[in-house]
Amino acid sequence: MNRVLSLIAGAVIAFSASQAQAEKLANQLFGSHGAGSQQPAMPIGSYAKGCGAGLVELPETGPTWQAMRLSRNRNWGHPEMIQYLVDLSAVARQIGWAGLYIGDISQPRGGPMTSGHASHQIGLDADIWMLPPRRLNLTRAEREKISSIPVRSADQRSVTSNWSRGHHLVLKAAASDPRVDRIFVAAAVKIEMCKTAKPADKAWLQKIRPVAGHDTHFHVRLKCPRGARLCETQKPTVAELSKGGNGCDDTLNWWVTDYLNPPKTTKKPKEPAPRVRHPREYTMADLPKQCRDVLASP
Repeated sequence: MNRVLSLIAGAVIAFSASQAQAEKLANQLFGSHGAGSQQPAMPIGSYAKGCGAGLVELPETGPTWQAMRLSRNRNWGHPEMIQYLVDLSAVARQIGWAGLYIGDISQPRGGPMTSGHASHQIGLDADIWMLPPRRLNLTRAEREKISSIPVRSADQRSVTSNWSRGHHLVLKAAASDPRVDRIFVAAAVKIEMCKTAKPADKAWLQKIRPVAGHDTHFHVRLKCPRGARLCETQKPTVAELSKGGNGCDDTLNWWVTDYLNPPKTTKKPKEPAPRVRHPREYTMADLPKQCRDVLASP
């Protein structure tokens, strides 16, 4: 009897797995939409597992910004994100830049992407190029060819000569906005900013977080807007956990020491962790149920 039950259970599991495999991937469904849903604006789910209702398009060109890589159609975001980018680009001009080059925000209806990011799914993430704009009248073709600049050295330990006081001021302005939850940069950038910021003016630095892969852009993540009941907030920030910490402590050096050259261990290796699926492998069953309504909306 036990053997029969085991066989039945195995068949059920196999059937469920084949069903999930047969269901179309969520990134293909969301990637096929060319415009936002006709719904009230609402970020749904988490930054790396969700979608966005009522997302709006950042105009391709404005007085102080240009959206880049337009062929991707990822210049869509929650209205609060779009307003944030417009506001920050105006501040960048006051600082001395011509404005900002804006990279990926979200797809028209958010959701998992067909390539690239694991996050950027609910309209509250945006990449901003480290390249100070020389002009803001680039053609669509030029925006496909031009690239940003690295501000982190190849060995990942320091900033390059591309780094400037302007970068520091733009990032400070970006992080000082109360709408921002955190900003991801290369570790070398955080280290440099901690060195050069005035001792009495470092509180905003707690929002600047070192993360690999951010040498040519910085990634802004906004908090869930007020009233966004379907939006999942992240864990508390460094400041909340350490009562005012700014992240400019010895733990920051891990990124240019153990992270780059992990210490050898003599301990018995642990069992390998179960494989975690990448968001590009999600089906609709993995996302909040409201995401089906976002896809179905006109």
